[in-house]
Amino acid sequence: MLWLKAFHVFFMVAWFAGLFYLPRLFVYHAEASEQAVKDTFKVMERRLWWFVTPFAVLTLVFGLWLIGVYGMAWLKASGWLHAKLLLVLALYVYHGYLFVLMKRFAVDKNQHSARFYRILNETPVLVLLAVILLAVLKPF
Repeated sequence: MLWLKAFHVFFMVAWFAGLFYLPRLFVYHAEASEQAVKDTFKVMERRLWWFVTPFAVLTLVFGLWLIGVYGMAWLKASGWLHAKLLLVLALYVYHGYLFVLMKRFAVDKNQHSARFYRILNETPVLVLLAVILLAVLKPF
């Protein structure tokens, strides 16, 4: 059980590294004016997205495995986990949205300002705080 938790947390941390860094690359990309610099960011963004996506998948695999080990009765009785799972679902949607944005940058069709990406960059920090508080405190 502890091994499952350890791997779940490890892959979650690795995934979040990408969720924090990719929008930061978008900030710099949106501010870039030279095509050579933009092309460099395109490569960095694509490589990062494909590097962290397996961590997102493994976070899910180990999380579901933990739920399976604890059982359905535990899942039904754990209100805090329902809230956490809703936030995690939002993170997977966010991850997918980063993919959409990356694809727009790849064809030079960015529609947002660097300020937009700065705000987008801070979003997962708040979600991470909420997820950790729910998992540690189990308030309901």
